[in-house]
Amino acid sequence: MPRYDFRCRECGSTFEVSRPMADASEPARCPDGHDDTVKLLSTVAVGGRGTAPAPAGGGCCGGGCCGGG
Repeated sequence: MPRYDFRCRECGSTFEVSRPMADASEPARCPDGHDDTVKLLSTVAVGGRGTAPAPAGGGCCGGGCCGGG
């Protein structure tokens, strides 16, 4: 089940709520009982390298097979 981050505008605490995606936009109550909360924008971290390796081999784009031959 997805987790959503919220921040309480009254006390400033940040907390997570697990709920179905269909309920993602529903308001959440602060663990301290406050109702004035805002859903935070989440970022997704994906493992791996930041750049893709260069393609190996020739091919028409740089391999010289497109010029008459």
